[in-house]
Amino acid sequence: MSKNKKTVFEGSAVAIVTPFKNDKLDYETLGRIIDFQIDNGTDAIVVCGTTGESSTLTDEEHVEAIAYTVDHVAKRVPVIAGAGSNDTRYAVWLSREARRAGADALLQVTPYYNKATPKGLIRHFMTIADATDIPNILYNVPSRTGCNITLPVYKELAKHPNIVATKEASGNISTIAQLMAECGDDFDVYSGNDDQIVPILSLGGKGVISVLSNVMPKETHNICQLFFDGKVKESAALQLELLELINNLFIEVNPVPVKTAMSLMGYGSDEMRLPLCEMDEKNLEILKNSLRKHALI
Repeated sequence: MSKNKKTVFEGSAVAIVTPFKNDKLDYETLGRIIDFQIDNGTDAIVVCGTTGESSTLTDEEHVEAIAYTVDHVAKRVPVIAGAGSNDTRYAVWLSREARRAGADALLQVTPYYNKATPKGLIRHFMTIADATDIPNILYNVPSRTGCNITLPVYKELAKHPNIVATKEASGNISTIAQLMAECGDDFDVYSGNDDQIVPILSLGGKGVISVLSNVMPKETHNICQLFFDGKVKESAALQLELLELINNLFIEVNPVPVKTAMSLMGYGSDEMRLPLCEMDEKNLEILKNSLRKHALI
């Protein structure tokens, strides 16, 4: 099968944090973060994803954050808008709003809590993909949603012209290898885990949608670029060099550590919306030590 779907991006996309100030979106800081990312080689911006605390944004804030990001990025890199939901009708509405705001592509997480049967999952994603004319990237993160996209479901979804890729955060390399063997010609795969960038690239993956990139955009991009340039040993060495920091960015539930890290680096406050809250002091010290090791603070 020859590839006829356009690749949204290759390399590193940042799952960008959403800064708050006095419980309002802090657009000044968001703009600085976007510029920091693009200036340091980030290949795409993912706004209002899990790391962007989409679950506690109002509808108005969600759409405004996408529109602001599109405007500030100004076509320098693709903007991918988180538009997923466990309510298909709401995901359709949000996808259309993101399209209207100028997003280049959409990120669609699997339905959480209510989950779905395989048949329901296929209909859910197909209905959303039918609603706009821009690419959809699926997001498989069963540890958060309790819902997993199986290979037969992927094979059906890959047939849709607007469903072009998946962010795979299941952690199951064997399943991802099978997915790429069966669907890889017409379906892009991105790592959803920063500790699996090189393994997924080695199977033909197109890059990563990254939490690490918030704090180390250049290095996250370089892991991918070195691999693409045939410097596989150097790519793997950089992946392993950053492994401790990658792990410590998940020492508490994401995005608590990465938002704290961004604040320590001078990018806004560490303000989060409940049920997320400030880090445990012991974990905070571990995170700070990792940041110091890489001269980030």
